[in-house]
Amino acid sequence: MLRVLIVDDERLARQALRRLLATHPEVEIVGEAESVAEALQAIEQTEPQLVFLDIELGSGDGFDILAALERSPMIVFVTAFAEYAVEAFAVNAVDYLLKPVEPERLAEAVARAAREAAAAELPSDSAAKGVIALKTPKRTVLVRPTEIAALRADGDFTHVLVADQPALMMWRTLGHFESVLPSPPFLRLGRSLIINRDRVQNVETPSREVARVTLQGMAEPLTLGRAAAARLRKALSAG
Repeated sequence: MLRVLIVDDERLARQALRRLLATHPEVEIVGEAESVAEALQAIEQTEPQLVFLDIELGSGDGFDILAALERSPMIVFVTAFAEYAVEAFAVNAVDYLLKPVEPERLAEAVARAAREAAAAELPSDSAAKGVIALKTPKRTVLVRPTEIAALRADGDFTHVLVADQPALMMWRTLGHFESVLPSPPFLRLGRSLIINRDRVQNVETPSREVARVTLQGMAEPLTLGRAAAARLRKALSAG
């Protein structure tokens, strides 16, 4: 059961969302609020797992609420304005719904939040015990570290290459994954690449400057520079 708080400065908007959520038996609405101050008080008193949060709240906005919280519940933004979407996902919002809310989109958001809640209940050392949660703006995927073939940095994002699946783009740095994934078998070969040594099938060196490594579960080989290839060969020879 998801404990839900609705925050919106418009009474009719709160009522409309309450009616839509009534069709979801997995949701328990624990309260409503119409201002920043009321929302902060309600969050403290009701301890919701999920807040459906409007952005423009009269004298303040939804981001003011998040800034005031030491630990935020899951957030689904519900707003009439599309221009806040990038900022919303920068604070790890579960979803971003535009008014008027469509029942199908609401169902997606609730399902996504339920997956997030299930992932949050995993022990903090879950990566070592066998499962990690990969959170993207659209979904959360639970995988075993052994299923991850490689990770590639792309600025503040990381492409997680899961075996036999499309790559997942995460709003996490490569350093974050380096800190949570076991080493070995995960090897950081440079500033932008981590690979799973246990999935290495073949290493080709067409020249002294380039190597191509084939990983189980990936259709295309990865191209490594000279330094990264040397680190990989050293790790493989060390067993």
